Amino acid sequence: MLIELDFAAVLAEWPLLAKGVVWTLGLTAVSAVLGVALGVACAWARTQGPTPLRWVAGAYVEAIRNTPFIVQLFFVFFGLPAAGIRLSPEVASIIAMVINLGAYSAEIVRAGIDATPRGQTEAALSLALTRAQTFVYVVLPPALKKVWPALVSQIIIVMLGSAVCGQISTQELSYAANLIQSRNFRAFEAFIIATLIYLALSVAVRATLNWLGPRFLFGGRRG
Repeated sequence: MLIELDFAAVLAEWPLLAKGVVWTLGLTAVSAVLGVALGVACAWARTQGPTPLRWVAGAYVEAIRNTPFIVQLFFVFFGLPAAGIRLSPEVASIIAMVINLGAYSAEIVRAGIDATPRGQTEAALSLALTRAQTFVYVVLPPALKKVWPALVSQIIIVMLGSAVCGQISTQELSYAANLIQSRNFRAFEAFIIATLIYLALSVAVRATLNWLGPRFLFGGRRG
């Protein structure tokens, strides 16, 4: 029995696919910036912060790392309205993605900080740099350089995980694919195309981040 595939019926809905790609990239960009910033703050708290702050950061990291992303998403989208905070699907998706990435990136960055020689910190302090200046200019850049590949991989994982956000009607790529197959009943073709697009996005985002990191976050320009 031959299966007839009709990719043209799916590609005819390219505006929906394009919109899904834009939303996926937008969610990823915002959550990557805010999530990594949150992760750096938590990494500082767990390595150099006061004891109460270390407990708070540690509890947050463990709670997020040991619960499914879809539960976190539903908690933000369905739980917060019970407290009187109403969010659009897009805002709820960003908040959930930031919270998730922040916890995972905190542990990644903390590993980089722990791998930074203590002598560098002592040398910076002996030059009258404040602890904040020492962390930002002396500790953080080499720490990010050491863990950048792992951090990029985690951002890619969060981007792929954004497919779950379609469950609350965020109009990202998987939502678009599901909407297309509900119109033309070409589910196999729709999700094959979505898979290929996700693969292309992963390669493109990884290449972009690997280019941006060494040039703007640590180490200066590479030739």
